Amino acid sequence: MTYLAAAERYDRMTYRRCGASGLELPAVALGLWQNFGHGRPLDTSRAIVRRAFDLGITHFDLANNYGPPYGSAEENFGRLMEQDLRPYRDELVISTKAGYDMWPGPYGDRGSRKYLLASLDQSLKRLGLDYVDIFYSHRFDPETPLEETMGALDTAVRQGKALYAGISSYSPAKTQEAAAILRELGTPLLIHQPSYSLLNRWIEDGLLDVLGELGVGCIVFSPLAQGMLTDKYLNGIPADSRAAQHGSLSPKLLSDDALARIRALNEVAARRGQSLAQLALAWTLRDARVTAALIGASSVAQLEANVASLERLDFSPDELAEIDGYAVDSGINIWAASSRE
Repeated sequence: MTYLAAAERYDRMTYRRCGASGLELPAVALGLWQNFGHGRPLDTSRAIVRRAFDLGITHFDLANNYGPPYGSAEENFGRLMEQDLRPYRDELVISTKAGYDMWPGPYGDRGSRKYLLASLDQSLKRLGLDYVDIFYSHRFDPETPLEETMGALDTAVRQGKALYAGISSYSPAKTQEAAAILRELGTPLLIHQPSYSLLNRWIEDGLLDVLGELGVGCIVFSPLAQGMLTDKYLNGIPADSRAAQHGSLSPKLLSDDALARIRALNEVAARRGQSLAQLALAWTLRDARVTAALIGASSVAQLEANVASLERLDFSPDELAEIDGYAVDSGINIWAASSRE
């Protein structure tokens, strides 16, 4: 059945300018990290992606090793592009990244020119695209000169394989250096993608200030702390949850102290007429320097509930003060090593 996008899709979404650039992004973007690999039915992924676009989500975020298995999220999104979204390509912002392990040997990981440009070529093949809108250095690599990594991003843009350059999980100091190198090369840094949530507030210690000063956009990933900031874990760890699978979310992170704070935040959300997830998403967007929040979704209903967070973005000073009492760093930033360099 031929897909026809909802005519009112742009009336349903809030868009924010990405830093000082001319690009506007939806305040909620869809990430295809763990729910769009070959282990999930393609029809489920199709329903989520279609509904996302119908709700005004124009930005779809991938990486070379998203899946599982590696590469499968890009392959599946490529199928959806060909079957459903091809007529809307110029209405979409599609991003991908390289920086973590992707294939064996010394050229399938980190930040070398060899790896980044080879990975981008592979990603474009999987996606069935001539270019992506944003190509990211997925993490800072202390073993590669920053000039080499940023030079690869500049080359990707000059080759027409990416329209914009981005970085992810870089420290404030390295972000400044990266932006300066790219500016000198003539390819401005568009956007930074850091982790950020009520339980992971590291970007408030300098990075947001740097991004604001540089005019660089900020799209935050894991704003729900891999599901910790949802109602899923309020009463323990369900057998079918991510924490129970002993993957990227360790059950050790769901300590008694963390759960007590999560339950308190849930009470604040209830008083606001929101779910805990909706509160968590709205809170990350309270700062104008944050362009967008990047969500995952395993169902259409979950997607719709998260997008509904945009209906209540206002916070009173008293609410923010109460939230600050519970929203403390909880040792959940598994990407911290990249931003410590």
